[in-house]
Amino acid sequence: MPTGTPTGRPTGRPAGGPASRPAGRRRRGPGWVPQQHGAWAMLVVPPVVGAVMSGTAWRHGLLLAAWLVAYLAYNALALWLRSGRKARYLPPVRAYGVAAVLVGGALLVVTPGLLVWAPVYAVLLGISLGASVRRADRSWANDAVTVLAACLMTVVAAGLGSRAPAEAALSAVVWGRSLVDGSGVAPGHVELAAVVLLAYFWGTVLYVKTMIRERGRRAVLAWSIGYHVAIAVAGFVVHPLLGTVGVLLAVRAAVVPRRWPRATPKAIGIGEIIATLVVAGTALAVL
Repeated sequence: MPTGTPTGRPTGRPAGGPASRPAGRRRRGPGWVPQQHGAWAMLVVPPVVGAVMSGTAWRHGLLLAAWLVAYLAYNALALWLRSGRKARYLPPVRAYGVAAVLVGGALLVVTPGLLVWAPVYAVLLGISLGASVRRADRSWANDAVTVLAACLMTVVAAGLGSRAPAEAALSAVVWGRSLVDGSGVAPGHVELAAVVLLAYFWGTVLYVKTMIRERGRRAVLAWSIGYHVAIAVAGFVVHPLLGTVGVLLAVRAAVVPRRWPRATPKAIGIGEIIATLVVAGTALAVL
């Protein structure tokens, strides 16, 4: 390919010069790398918290791998649907879809009891993909569905803990009995941790929207502040440390959108990572 300027005029540079380098590189199509960088913390933290609370086991590594690959497949499929099923969006759908089937199949071979969660996640997936078809994947309703799906992984992971009975951990399906009942954790603690994470991550949805998509909208800012204050109060009911963290998050929700309304997505993301680690660490310490 001859080298030249955008108008087609020769540049005089040799064929091997800097101007020709991009021609030798093929840019990946859409769907291979998710653009929602903040989603990774929400994907990883709930299963890790569930694993730590119930005793980490090798099964958790396989669960996390299957969960992350499933997310990549879901992201690619959602983009394909939102695009109107354009062909250029299909390659990552096929690749990640096959990978999800293989890794997920391996997980179910060693933990078939996880099939009890299939109806729940099938419903959540259907709702979210329906939002993609309508190009409403950034809607409040779809945000709620994705947060719920992620935080339920706390409970899912706890059922595979090293302190769980062998029949639950290795997962013969026992109908009428929750996998969490055998997780080796005090009753209700795993579920409470999932609720704490759910409350926190929904708060991050509100906070991030006030910084980016809903920036400058007073009603959304007021809702975000009010929500964080309510969560802080609820946190004190559970444990003083959770309430203290809730107060800090409420202060952030009130101050940052006003004081630093033009913060970059990178800065917001770094702040989210720090806040997520603090919340997860506190939950593990007190629950």
